[in-house]
Amino acid sequence: MENKTNGSVEAKLVVENGQLPDPADWAFTDVVNYFKAAGFDEQATAFQDQEIDGKSLLLMTRNDVLTGLSIKLGPALKIYEYHVKPLQTQHLKSNANASLHAPQRVTR
Repeated sequence: MENKTNGSVEAKLVVENGQLPDPADWAFTDVVNYFKAAGFDEQATAFQDQEIDGKSLLLMTRNDVLTGLSIKLGPALKIYEYHVKPLQTQHLKSNANASLHAPQRVTR
């Protein structure tokens, strides 16, 4: 893993299409491991303490991350901007693509 100057991390948790598995399927231990792998060991415990699983992570707002997890402001901003928000965007895009390719039901 390579640390970036902006706090983001190039994760090695990629699949064949170059994206992480859908966070909606993650258990809270997967969320904790993701943030530990991203270099946020101390902050990962906040996700563990609150039992934030993938579905909960995808529902989190900026305010939730900044105030609801008792994480210092600097790391909380980086976690939201460079991790939570991109994971939410990836999830929305993959769901949009899946629905575009799903067979359409014809009703009469």
